[in-house]
Amino acid sequence: MKNTTKGNYKAILAYITFIGLIIAYVLNMDDKDKFVSYHIKNMFGLVILLFISTTFFEGNYILQYLGQLVWVVTFFMWVFSLLMAITGKTKGIPIISELFQKWFKFLD
Repeated sequence: MKNTTKGNYKAILAYITFIGLIIAYVLNMDDKDKFVSYHIKNMFGLVILLFISTTFFEGNYILQYLGQLVWVVTFFMWVFSLLMAITGKTKGIPIISELFQKWFKFLD
């Protein structure tokens, strides 16, 4: 589905650092846009994955390798999601985006 509303810049802003995510959330509070909410929840999940990759995978070499692997995979998911926001689509990462939408309903 392609988005034709003015919310594109808010959705793109959500993917520009954690601060951009907060700003997009605040801007979306007044006039709720489902497209923007979708991308806010998606980025929130990606931020959590990045936090997990840097926090919980410390210790021995194998855990550090797994953490780096999770970080790289999350980075590519972020690039894909950003491109979907730029093109105005609500297509997300298979399975993961649907889970993010279900888990983070409080961000609506």
